Amino acid sequence: MIGTWWAQTIAVVRLEIKKTFFARRGLWIYLLALAPVALFTMQAVAVRTFRLADPKIPAGGHILSQQEVEEIKTGMTREQLVSKFGPPATSRKRTAQKFDEDGNETSVERENMRYYAAASNVNLILENGVVSTTFINRRFTFEQNNYAFAGVFQFFFIRLAVFFGCLGIFMNLFRGEMLDKSLHYYLLAPIRREILLLGKYLAGLLAASVIFTASAGLQMIATFSAFDSNTISRYLYQENGLSQIAAYLGVTVLACVGYGSVFLAAGLLYRNPIIPAAIVLIWEAANPLLPALLKKFSVIYYLKALCPLQIPADPGMPALLQMLVSNGDPISSYLAVFGLLALSIIVLGASSLKVRTLEINYTTE
Repeated sequence: MIGTWWAQTIAVVRLEIKKTFFARRGLWIYLLALAPVALFTMQAVAVRTFRLADPKIPAGGHILSQQEVEEIKTGMTREQLVSKFGPPATSRKRTAQKFDEDGNETSVERENMRYYAAASNVNLILENGVVSTTFINRRFTFEQNNYAFAGVFQFFFIRLAVFFGCLGIFMNLFRGEMLDKSLHYYLLAPIRREILLLGKYLAGLLAASVIFTASAGLQMIATFSAFDSNTISRYLYQENGLSQIAAYLGVTVLACVGYGSVFLAAGLLYRNPIIPAAIVLIWEAANPLLPALLKKFSVIYYLKALCPLQIPADPGMPALLQMLVSNGDPISSYLAVFGLLALSIIVLGASSLKVRTLEINYTTE
């Protein structure tokens, strides 16, 4: 009997997987998953373009102190700069056209020079050998990059992208069939409805996990691409980077497990996805304010405990953001995984009771 049930489950998964991956009403989910990838790609391009990552200082190169940075003023000549601070780290000259006060066009020898300070790049523009413009770019360290990724992962990717992606995937597993007037084919088949629910859930879970773990992986590739290979290698093999990457991917899959079960149940209970989405979104956001017992009935409670980096609360951070960042009731990783799986099983168990009595009337759907 168990073998028959398992074969039927696999059959449902095979029927559902293509529809789940390529459903026309779910194309926006791919755009949602690609949004943070685009964000980190643009960040990496900016860091590489403006050389905001840790620079490769040539042997004998001079790093300016903060006092030396403050001594650089407009009006200084190139000779004064070189005699006081040494040759620049980079220099690029070109001839440019410029209009004078009388509106006449003149040629100007323009030079872009860069010096490196302890935590910033000092960029200078010289016209005819005289400093005309100075601007300082603070460099983006690898540690700052990791915390930026952790922040986007926790506040946008998990709470919004995966949340609404699972809403679009799992709500349509039953509701989409009702809208397409095709669910009755399943209900008339000689298959237990619990098997039907499990097969649909596994198909949705596979699709969501593939889409969003691929997104998380591409995000990490994009954000790491701004740094040199030595920095990345040190992070991966000396600073516990591989375990952090595994944790991010694992949290993404567990988020799909938790939110998938919730929205599958919601698809059986509600016709309009806006109502359950709003209820669950408010419940998840209010998790820090809930009593200790009620917190355990929230997916984000377990996911926060599994994130490899906790975002430090800055004193100047808004109170609402500090509340979302804080984890006042931390639990171990093992309890978090067990708790999330137990919550999902409970929700799926309740859904199986509902699906047993499911009746459809296409004229009212």
